[in-house]
Amino acid sequence: MSIDAGPVGETGELLRVVAIDGPAGSGKSTVARRLAERLGLEYLDTGAMYRSVAFAAMAREVDLADSDAIVEVARTSDIHIDDTSVIVDGVDATTQIRGPEVTRSVSTVAAISGVREVLRVRQQAWVVERGGGVLEGRDIGTVVFPDAELKVYLSASAAVRAERRAGEVSALDYETVAADLAARDAADSSRQHDPLTQAPDAVHIDTTDLTVDEVVDELIARLG
Repeated sequence: MSIDAGPVGETGELLRVVAIDGPAGSGKSTVARRLAERLGLEYLDTGAMYRSVAFAAMAREVDLADSDAIVEVARTSDIHIDDTSVIVDGVDATTQIRGPEVTRSVSTVAAISGVREVLRVRQQAWVVERGGGVLEGRDIGTVVFPDAELKVYLSASAAVRAERRAGEVSALDYETVAADLAARDAADSSRQHDPLTQAPDAVHIDTTDLTVDEVVDELIARLG
């Protein structure tokens, strides 16, 4: 699907792809969405896809320890994600996939190699269908699009990341969010398949003391 110069479409045209990776609370979603707007590209939150599979598995009462069953859920789930909503098997799961139950289960789902393979194909197809895009997640620059035009790795201090997430999830206090983030970091970084890591040629930006516009301006400058 790709050549050394970068991802290509079905007719051989070079596709503009920006890959943004990093841990939860680093600013990936906000930066990716703003950058996509500036570039006139579509935006995809790949983390929402893994959360959608976890949500679908729970809705179907599938045991999360049954890897084969979870892969089947990933294969058969009807997932539609846009800028404002997430629809899973016809159900509006926009709010539910960000809830504590899914949040605590998504690392288990994301660690299954078969699930990652299924969603990787969907993510690559999404880009081809749209002629490019800005994708954010945890393995976009290392696995999904290692030949992206620009690869970015965002980070931030643990305290700032927890504050950001606590502000997004009003039902949870700071201490609970911080503990969940630490557990998620450990799971994502140590999993056997496609762990969270920075691509060797990715641009690393610490967003702790930066505004969204400052980060986006730097990325726009790097794209030229």
